[in-house]
Amino acid sequence: MTKNMNLPAEAPADCDLCPRLVAYRSKNRLEHPGWFNGAVPSFGDEKARLLIVGLAPGVSGANKTGRPFTGDWAGDLLYDTIGKLGFSNDQYGAHPNDGLELKDAMITNAVRCVPPANKPVGAEVNNCRDYLAARIAALPNLRIILCLGKISHDSTCRALGMKVKDHPFGHGSEYNAPNGLIVVSSYHCSRYNTNTGRLTTEMFENVFSRAKELMEAVSA
Repeated sequence: MTKNMNLPAEAPADCDLCPRLVAYRSKNRLEHPGWFNGAVPSFGDEKARLLIVGLAPGVSGANKTGRPFTGDWAGDLLYDTIGKLGFSNDQYGAHPNDGLELKDAMITNAVRCVPPANKPVGAEVNNCRDYLAARIAALPNLRIILCLGKISHDSTCRALGMKVKDHPFGHGSEYNAPNGLIVVSSYHCSRYNTNTGRLTTEMFENVFSRAKELMEAVSA
């Protein structure tokens, strides 16, 4: 599933695989020395049956706080949704010391370092894929991977050895994956998608409800 099976599930905070991201991180450290400014680690339950895969840290969200989807609009919708579905203790307060705990779920990103303009290039997604594959492999109870957005979907499929052309991204798409896993995908919960109406709260919650339904079915 990954080219380097000895790779840890989390990238080092000062990961140097992507020169453009390292330069951007250095710039942010100079401008905001109190921010996390590093490769953001996954967050959640190590016994999770559900893994949520986002795109990359937001510059003033996870890059600032050091926790995925924490401190930005996308996180408000995501954490509200997983709270409603019972995947957390519903204590999200938009900062890493809010007491939030995930239940049977973990959140990670396809790219662990913040990219300029929130847009990683292909080489950066490729460089980080081994960490995604290692994260997937490190979850012994994993059943469902829920991908947020096309980049996340495509990178997850590749990490699992699945051909993207045979498993195209679509909101609400579902595919059987190796090792009994199921890949479910949604439009990303970005402000752009919600403001334009491409993604509604109901649509987002429906995908999570379906993921939970599948998780319980395959775990039975």
